[in-house]
Amino acid sequence: MPYVLGIDIGSSNTAAAVARRRGATWTRPEVVPLSAGSPLMPSVLCLEEDGSLRVGEPVTDDGSRTTRDFVHRIGDDVPVLLGGEPCAPQTLTAELAAWVVERVHALEAEAAEAIVLSHPAGWRPYRREVLHRALSDLGLRHVTLLPRTVTVAESHAARGFAGSTAVVYALGGNSFEAALVRRTPRGTYETFGTPQGLDSIGGADFDEALAEHARTVLARELAATGRRGAQAALRGLRAECDRVKRVLTVDLTADVVLTLPSGPARVPVTRAQFEAMIRPTVQATVDLLLRAVRSADLTPAQLDGVLLAGGSTRVPLVTELIGAALPVPVEVEPDAQLTAATGAAMAACQVVSPRPRQPPPARVPAPVSGAGRATIPAPRRAHHTVPGEPPPRPPVRVLPLELPKPSRLALARGRGREG
Repeated sequence: MPYVLGIDIGSSNTAAAVARRRGATWTRPEVVPLSAGSPLMPSVLCLEEDGSLRVGEPVTDDGSRTTRDFVHRIGDDVPVLLGGEPCAPQTLTAELAAWVVERVHALEAEAAEAIVLSHPAGWRPYRREVLHRALSDLGLRHVTLLPRTVTVAESHAARGFAGSTAVVYALGGNSFEAALVRRTPRGTYETFGTPQGLDSIGGADFDEALAEHARTVLARELAATGRRGAQAALRGLRAECDRVKRVLTVDLTADVVLTLPSGPARVPVTRAQFEAMIRPTVQATVDLLLRAVRSADLTPAQLDGVLLAGGSTRVPLVTELIGAALPVPVEVEPDAQLTAATGAAMAACQVVSPRPRQPPPARVPAPVSGAGRATIPAPRRAHHTVPGEPPPRPPVRVLPLELPKPSRLALARGRGREG
């Protein structure tokens, strides 16, 4: 069955979704299982001894042959050293995208009609250009790049969000970004204003806060086990803290459990304690969210909602602080870490089958004395267009893609070697 593909390569994990054509319509996007038992694949590449790249976390990691979070290095002239070999970040990102394309091709038994790949909202044309070139070098010549905040808005719209102007709050594992989005006459979304972001803030900071608390509480027990014993006990601490973080989104208490030579050690953590640990970090992201709104000279009352993406947005403190700062509906999907990928698939449907242009809605005079919602004025600082920059939705039919050819750092494709 003909399909389109949406890919989101995040700082921590990669996700993909497909939408299938049924006559003149498209099905709701379905998430693709990229690893055994999970729709998420760690955004990690490991250089094998034979020169191939393995996708996913390696069994052993000395750090020299493994790379993470290379997407945010795209556009940097300094290469990533992988096993002593210099690699351009855009090449590594294209390799991971190509791996996803081949995996989906193997599952679907045919090539996608169109592919949309999300990218950070703050990217300038140069970064998109170098990534386009790297994708083309691997045979992926018809990939549409869209800001992640746009694909997030597309996913929320598919689930019923009917607003015309919103601000997107995307909290990744190691990055945060916020940007305003608005509907175009075709019913799609575009960014405007000035996107805000930080590559040093993310859900991993929440995990580290819990890990630091556990190390402090168990300092005496860890010291008694010796250096090797402590290293072995702490090896899985970050994964355990990620589990506890997710438990605390629904429960008021949880235990961080470490296995020591003397037996399991438990560190009880309440939701209130956890929220006190992460409050400064969350507040910093909310401040950036407000800055994104102010960048377009809008007031909070002129927004139709805040659209969330990223697994850590399920933490109750996130919606609490956003709601206190912006008195508008806050929308979060059940699988928030998959929002950008499903939205990219929705956008890919529009690449193949563009929506007809809709007439502009009739303008209603703004109510007097502040009653009700005022008509949203045209933003003063619209998203600029660079000559020669590809449009957000190419109004052309994209031909089926060719499979990528092996690159110099060839992926171990089709051999079941993903982590």
